[in-house]
Amino acid sequence: MFCNIIKEQVSLLISSMESATVLSISIGVIVVGITAIAIYTAFGPPSAQLEDPFEDHED
Repeated sequence: MFCNIIKEQVSLLISSMESATVLSISIGVIVVGITAIAIYTAFGPPSAQLEDPFEDHED
C-alpha cells in the first residue's frame, strides 16, 4: 500500500517534469552511484583484495 502511494507520487513528479530534466537527474544519479561504488572498492573492505602491480615488478 505504501509502495503504491510512493509509485503514484513519483510518476506524478516525473510526468510533470520535462524530459531533459529527468534525463539530467538520471545521468547525475548514475554518475554519483558509480563514484560511490569506486570509492567503496578503493577504500572499503574490498580494497584488501586489490594488488599493486608496481610492487609486483620492482627492480
